[in-house]
Amino acid sequence: MKQNPKILSIVLAGGEGTRLMPLTRDRAKPAVPFGGVFRLVDFPLSNLVNSDMRQVIVLTQYKSHSLDRHISRVWRFSALLGNYVTPVPAQQRLGKHWYLGSADAILQTINIIEDVQPDIVVIVGADHVYRMDFRQMVQSHIDSGAEFTVAGIRQPVSQSNQFGVINTDPAHPQVITHFEEKPETTAGLADDPSMMLASMGNYVANTDALFNALRQDEKAADTKHDMGGDIAPFFAARGEAGVYDFTLNDVPGSTEKDRAYWRDVGTIKQFYDAHMDLIAYVPDFNLYNEQWPIYTNSGSLPPAKFVHAGRDRLGHATDSIVSPGTIVSGGEVHHSVISPNVRIHSWSQVVDSVLFDGVVINRRARVYKAILDKNVVLTENATVGIDTERDIKRGFTITPEGITVVPKGTVVSD
Repeated sequence: MKQNPKILSIVLAGGEGTRLMPLTRDRAKPAVPFGGVFRLVDFPLSNLVNSDMRQVIVLTQYKSHSLDRHISRVWRFSALLGNYVTPVPAQQRLGKHWYLGSADAILQTINIIEDVQPDIVVIVGADHVYRMDFRQMVQSHIDSGAEFTVAGIRQPVSQSNQFGVINTDPAHPQVITHFEEKPETTAGLADDPSMMLASMGNYVANTDALFNALRQDEKAADTKHDMGGDIAPFFAARGEAGVYDFTLNDVPGSTEKDRAYWRDVGTIKQFYDAHMDLIAYVPDFNLYNEQWPIYTNSGSLPPAKFVHAGRDRLGHATDSIVSPGTIVSGGEVHHSVISPNVRIHSWSQVVDSVLFDGVVINRRARVYKAILDKNVVLTENATVGIDTERDIKRGFTITPEGITVVPKGTVVSD
């Protein structure tokens, strides 16, 4: 493998995101807003762009309109240098079926890969929150001589059924001996039995070897056509799979606290917890790292505004992120993430919550430990997250941890 290989990046953005319902009722999971002004897909795309990998295709499928629109509006490069981020919808190229899995999605896109003729293909998920310099993973892949490399990170053994689990050779810890997708149980690591080595869903592959694996998987009888469930085990069984330790990745501007931060936000709890990580006094994930920015475009919006400083009402926010276009007019915001164009009116209260674009909190309304999707309106004196039984009767989603989720466009009355 040459030291300056030609690279094509593929972002897998076709998943349904059923565990994030109702936030994915009307949009693809990678298009779900995050951190006020971003979409989830902005994180992997920013990582690739910051890594100087600027030939990118994004494979989409379910409810992809808002995702396609976001990519076409935000992720535009000059064609002069051959850079692009291109959404590629499912096209039934190999028969009358949509993508059968992430491996099948790439197989159905082989014509695009062949047109580019890359030496290496970088494959990443579209719905994780992290910073990563993929150049370092590619170099590790080249140095190891592996045909296929998986990015790994330590996770609790108790979560084995949520991740691909990586086992390595003790004598050669960079070599994967066994890879199992989402097992019910698994053995812990030798130096910490409570932890396992989990796949981040990011892969680097030599193009010819990847094509061979995909074509064999296409013909296999017992397969889900999945990168983690089938392709990674295929390479592991042949002794051709390596692991890249994410904790070794050194991103400019990272702090000791957030340098190895990675969150799968596939459930409501994980999505909520990741937002709370942003607003800690010393954030677990620092959005303000100017040396490795997360790119997006939230539009031409005015700055956030806080009004009323009277004795009986004070428009203010504490321990919170407040996005442009928002007006806090005599209300209180505490420990929350507020997206653009939100209106929070007098004597209202928003605590421990995440509000999406265009939410309106009218006078004396209260929100506690909730996620309000786009354009939700609370009328005067209405509440969310205060009376659980009432929220259940309204049809709102409530997690076992007590997080209340209100679907897009809902009007909540007293």
